[in-house]
Amino acid sequence: MMKSLPAGIQQQSDETDDQGIVIQTKAIAFEKRGRTWFVASQIPSDLCIQVQDTTFTVHKYPLVKKCGYIGRLELQPSISNFGYELKLENFPGGSETFQIILMFCYGLPLDLNPNNIASLRCGSQFLEMSEEFEDGNLITKTEAFLTFVILSSWKDAITVLKSCENLSPWAENLQIVRRCCDSIAWKASRDDEAAGNAVHEEGWWFDDVASLRIGHFMRIITAIQAKGTKPDIICKCIMHYAARWLPGMEMELEGLRGYGYGNNELQFSIESGRMEDGNVRHSTKEQKTIIESLISILPPQQEAISCKFLLKMLKIAMVYSAAPALISELEKRVGMVLEDANVNDLLIPMFKNEDQAKTMNSPEPQTMHNIDVVQRIVEYFLMHEQHQQLQTMSEKSSISKLLDNYLAEIAKDPNLCITKFQVFAEALPENARACDDGLYRAIDTYLKTHPSLPEHDRKRLCKVMNCKKLSLDACAHAAQNDRLPLRTVIQVLFAEQVKIREAMQGKELAVSGNNSEQELDLPSTKTEFKNLKAELEMTKTRMAELQRDYSELQHEYEKLTDKQRKTSGWNFAWKMIRKSALFQRRMEEDGNGERRASSNSIGRKVNLRRRLSIS
Repeated sequence: MMKSLPAGIQQQSDETDDQGIVIQTKAIAFEKRGRTWFVASQIPSDLCIQVQDTTFTVHKYPLVKKCGYIGRLELQPSISNFGYELKLENFPGGSETFQIILMFCYGLPLDLNPNNIASLRCGSQFLEMSEEFEDGNLITKTEAFLTFVILSSWKDAITVLKSCENLSPWAENLQIVRRCCDSIAWKASRDDEAAGNAVHEEGWWFDDVASLRIGHFMRIITAIQAKGTKPDIICKCIMHYAARWLPGMEMELEGLRGYGYGNNELQFSIESGRMEDGNVRHSTKEQKTIIESLISILPPQQEAISCKFLLKMLKIAMVYSAAPALISELEKRVGMVLEDANVNDLLIPMFKNEDQAKTMNSPEPQTMHNIDVVQRIVEYFLMHEQHQQLQTMSEKSSISKLLDNYLAEIAKDPNLCITKFQVFAEALPENARACDDGLYRAIDTYLKTHPSLPEHDRKRLCKVMNCKKLSLDACAHAAQNDRLPLRTVIQVLFAEQVKIREAMQGKELAVSGNNSEQELDLPSTKTEFKNLKAELEMTKTRMAELQRDYSELQHEYEKLTDKQRKTSGWNFAWKMIRKSALFQRRMEEDGNGERRASSNSIGRKVNLRRRLSIS
């Protein structure tokens, strides 16, 4: 027996369902007025449905026939006696998706494509459009399209994954995201060798994967790692993603690049949301989430990722105040590959952001570079070296050269205190430096930048340097450097004479080992040795006089210091010493003699070096 038709619905001969109800579809048309959709037909509407800010005035029966959710609701009569009204809260896909589903319920053709398939699948699940109510219902159609069409295509899977960003949690619960990520990961890892050679080719999978938001990107990278893709391929993809979403990775942060501006307070302006993808601006919070997520998925292999990229990540993580545990992890990883760094990479600015405002506004002057971070990196490097016990002398030499150059750079900062400089200079063990020329250059730069440094601080700083490890050129420079304490100059002169003596002894052994040369050059060699010995005796005498004069000057300086405690300084004391009788007498006695001795000494050194080079 046929059921009676709802009021206003006429039975036609165009289409008949299994219950004998005929619904005319050819005469149906959808019309929009403002934010309201109307179904234009001969049958008056009896249901008003609101989705977001759009209202649909439709017929109840076509929706109840296919949607289990609407069929089991107790619809409330409309206040305006229009019929029934319903409000769908949090409908996946919004009003656009509901409009497509509504047309499907009225029997109009359904256009499935990668842009709407995810929202239609979630919307059909929300409305419970299963086979229980009608064969070939929307859940079945959308599921088949996803399985057989979307997941077999790389570009379609990427498109669907992008559309799922606004469908949470429905897309997650229906496994749409997981299936798309697995399909993309399988296609990307099928030929990782080809990926390694096609990183820069236009349209390869790095660009497509990098266009996704961070949550879906992490899912794909995790799936690719699980399939055994090489770590260096994973790192290249992460670097590609970071270059696209983190503006600081490929551009210099704005700020002053010199020393001594204003009150020596350097402010770096971090412009959040500079990176744009279409019309979407990314906030500081989103940038922080991106950098923290990328750090968490870095492959653990030490050789997989470069030290330069790790230091870039570290700087960006500090800009956006990432979690301290992740920053510490980056510092450890940089310490493991520190020998691959360069000085410019280690110059980490002292960033000023909201989280560091209290520290930056402290009364203590702020340095331009964050030295504490590099100090911790060096400590991690030393711990790693001690654990591995594989560090060769050449690698130690490269590390000492790197840190000495870094010291020379930060020594230009007028706000750098001597304690922090000294602690960093002493970070490496003594046997790590084969030569202290770089350390001497850094110390000299610091003394030049801080001309008012007290004498006792100068002595304290110069103790870090081993004068015996200075080259002859460095010794010659240090001997004439008036910024060094007198005691250090004496040590340098003594070290220089020791080196000359060792060079002379080495030449004597070389001459004695060559009989033919000894027979030919014996008279001239004996003369040279006599002259060199005379030079050494004169140098020893001169050094003894310098030490005696130093002791006398130090004693007189201490007397003057006791009398002029409040207003005296080294410059004032030195002026007083120069006016003293002892100083005038020494200057008169040694005036011309010192000039002659200095010129003779320089000539002898040049002759000695020439002879050594010839030998």
